[in-house]
Amino acid sequence: MPITGGCACKAVRYECSADPIMAANCYCRDCQHSTGTAMASVMLIPKAALKMTGELKHYESTGDSGGRVSRGFCPNCGSPIISLISAMESMVALKAASLDDPSIFKPMVQVFMKSAPPWAPVREDLPKFDKQPG
Repeated sequence: MPITGGCACKAVRYECSADPIMAANCYCRDCQHSTGTAMASVMLIPKAALKMTGELKHYESTGDSGGRVSRGFCPNCGSPIISLISAMESMVALKAASLDDPSIFKPMVQVFMKSAPPWAPVREDLPKFDKQPG
């Protein structure tokens, strides 16, 4: 069954034909700024498995890992949809909140915990890393 989702105004839609390779809650400051909250919940998927309709606008930043991140969002409603991470060129980080069925998001790890604000929701049952592992 494909993974589907899109933005709030429905101008951007996507379908992914592959299972997620990794799912994480990222607490880095760059993700906090891009989401406006404590973390970004993302699924790493193969770039080749993602089909999108509609146009995304991108902005680039330097992530807490020191690598370049290109964040794609809907230019109409501003919904964050994807991140392209320079260190993972064949992957796309798909924003879990953009999923049609957000219950399919199953985080495996929590990264950049050193940047998590004290009010952040933290899963005690998941592995925690101060930085990005690997």
